[in-house]
Amino acid sequence: MKYGEVKNIREELLSNNWHWLKKVSFDYRREDGSWEAQVREVYDRGNGAVVLLYNTEAKSVVLTRQFRMPTYYNGNPDGMMVEACAGILEDENPEKTIIKEIEEETGYRITQLEKVLESYMSPGSVTEILHFYLAPYTAAMKVHEGGGVEDETENIEVLEMPFQQALDWVADGQIKDAKTILLLQYAALHKIM
Repeated sequence: MKYGEVKNIREELLSNNWHWLKKVSFDYRREDGSWEAQVREVYDRGNGAVVLLYNTEAKSVVLTRQFRMPTYYNGNPDGMMVEACAGILEDENPEKTIIKEIEEETGYRITQLEKVLESYMSPGSVTEILHFYLAPYTAAMKVHEGGGVEDETENIEVLEMPFQQALDWVADGQIKDAKTILLLQYAALHKIM
């Protein structure tokens, strides 16, 4: 007997303001073979890409700081988050998207990317798959100040800091963004710096 099967999927659209939120009802086959009715809310905000910009010579990384309303709503006093550069996929092309986001957000025009993994970031309720990258940078690659795109209401502060300081910020809670923590720990584990 096979478990984990799903049948009788029924969807109710709850919102489609930015992307869509649906109430999904379905029958799920349990391990003992019985069927169980379940209901979940599923939010599809698109897939995304994230990158850690690093400079091995300077032993530094480039991160961003910006306001995130959901964190403010959930107890972050000023709503500001320190994060690796990221964006929602355009044309379902992670490489093209992240190269564009790097230049818009940080002002760097990078020349190489290395994909290191992909992951569901919140599989209990969000459909998003995030594509993770590393990209080396140098001061010569800086083509403008960065800060994001004005018509996308982005107010992004660019932070260049020592790699060890970024790791210290993870340890003391100044960096609480999961995708950023994952990339910094990946870089440390694989001795990128």
